[in-house]
Amino acid sequence: MNSIETPLTLYSLNNIVHNVISDALPSRYWITGELSEVRETAVGHCYIELVQRDEETQELVAKARGTIWSRIYSLLRPYFLEQTGQPFAAGLKVLLQVSVSFHELYGYTLDVCDIEPAYTIGDIARHRQQIIKRLTDEGVIDLNKKLELPLLPQRIAVISSATAAGYGDFCDQLLNNRYGFVFYPRLFPAPMQGNNAEQGIIAALDKIAEDIDNWDAVVIIRGGGATSDLGCFDTYDLANNCAQFPLPIITGIGHLRDESVLDIVAHTSAKTPTAVAEFLIHSMLTNETMITELQSSIATAIERRMENEKRRIDTLTGQIPMSTALFMQGQRHKLDLFQRSIEAASPEHILSLGYSITRLNGKAIRDTATLKPGEEVETTVANGTFSSVIK
Repeated sequence: MNSIETPLTLYSLNNIVHNVISDALPSRYWITGELSEVRETAVGHCYIELVQRDEETQELVAKARGTIWSRIYSLLRPYFLEQTGQPFAAGLKVLLQVSVSFHELYGYTLDVCDIEPAYTIGDIARHRQQIIKRLTDEGVIDLNKKLELPLLPQRIAVISSATAAGYGDFCDQLLNNRYGFVFYPRLFPAPMQGNNAEQGIIAALDKIAEDIDNWDAVVIIRGGGATSDLGCFDTYDLANNCAQFPLPIITGIGHLRDESVLDIVAHTSAKTPTAVAEFLIHSMLTNETMITELQSSIATAIERRMENEKRRIDTLTGQIPMSTALFMQGQRHKLDLFQRSIEAASPEHILSLGYSITRLNGKAIRDTATLKPGEEVETTVANGTFSSVIK
């Protein structure tokens, strides 16, 4: 058996690796990666896991653990949230400044020193634009906008959290509107933030679709809250469902930020739940005014038509005597013509022209072959009759 040099302890080997890495990588480095895990500790530290995926296959090609110590994390977390509108959470792509370290007990890790929010903002914006482009390419992005909102949108399916203040404000606004319009809102509860929000809203839409004829419009509202909670409204599946929904969708997600993808595909977008309620009330008022004006126009048109018809009847009534006289004169003329025709065809008139009628036993003779010698016939002329004997 060959002799073995004095073996190293594990600590000694790890210490060598520690020194090598410290000597070889003494600086800080800006790196990009995707947060696959973010875990905060009770004492304020944050442990992360960074991954990199193949752009085509999306398979993992690199992974590393990282640490943001409490003194740094207490500054970076609010700064990142303020700049991006997103919490520092798994799923985001980030640009971090790190130093590389190797601890004899904990192994290889990255110590995070700084973060560049603009990189994450850019990635979020790119992702959002990709969704918008996909919806546009599929030809669905404007489908919901092309639907006609009913003239009197009273039956409202509301998707919101049951406990949301915005939902209460929305209902109060409709109930106490100064015009006395009646609305029939019904809540289809769904979470308005968090990982379950997207699927919860889609499930509520499916529920509404089961009784589609009972509703005039769908309202999706969310009252207040942090900008960081609005990510669920920038997803493809939710936007696609809303874009192709057969009822007009009105959104009021309660924030003055830029439009979400959901706002873009919705029939109408308002900033707050109360603004959505005002939109519905204004629609009722506008269309009620239009209907009232139409009713007035119809009544005026009917009255004008009746007046015109009355004048026409009066005119026709005045023309009846003259028309009747002309008609009777024409009929009398026709009777005179008929009378003359009848008189011209009468036996008396024919006899006056020099004709005669010879009868045998009271019947006019039309054929001499019917006569026999010795028979007595009677002949009528214009001024009398005479008898003859056939020889």
